[in-house]
Amino acid sequence: MTPPLDSRDVTLVVDRYEVGPVGTNCYVVRADRGVDAVVVDPGGDVASLRLELARTGARCAAIFVTHRDADHVVGVADLAEGTGAPIYAPPRDLMPEERASGWLAVRPYVVDTELTGGETIEVAGISFEVVAVPGHAPDHIAFHAGDSLFAGDLIFAGAVGRVDLAGGNWETLLESARALTERYPPETKVYPGHGPTTTLGA
Repeated sequence: MTPPLDSRDVTLVVDRYEVGPVGTNCYVVRADRGVDAVVVDPGGDVASLRLELARTGARCAAIFVTHRDADHVVGVADLAEGTGAPIYAPPRDLMPEERASGWLAVRPYVVDTELTGGETIEVAGISFEVVAVPGHAPDHIAFHAGDSLFAGDLIFAGAVGRVDLAGGNWETLLESARALTERYPPETKVYPGHGPTTTLGA
């Protein structure tokens, strides 16, 4: 088992794959020179993703879910079955049922560790902080390691997540974004659920 590194010292290798019908970002995250990887939000074709993992020499050691919108979780069950990787995700009952069922067919999956914020996960040689960031969705969490923040659909490059779906709340989203800017430095790299990478300061 790879020992965890201090999150301040770790250099992350992040590969981004645009998956699914609405271009959801799926990230494969490794410590520099590491083999074990964390897959964040596998929201599309898992067969192609596993080929990419094999091509880069990465092994899926864990699956992280930022929130349970269908376009972020449609590949979770297949990836977990194919790799044996544990699933870390927010509790199902935090997301309104009419939204969690979604407009994509999502195979049921069993979460190994439920996360609500405040936890630290040590996996793939990386120490991840889990931060509750509701607003776009009531179950929304983000993952921070090194100088990187995997923010799901809370904030994008030049925009923020929508709040017109069940459970969304504009004031809550603004407070979550504000809390992130107070917690992490402005040069923190933000890897959003859609679109290009940005920084927290931007």
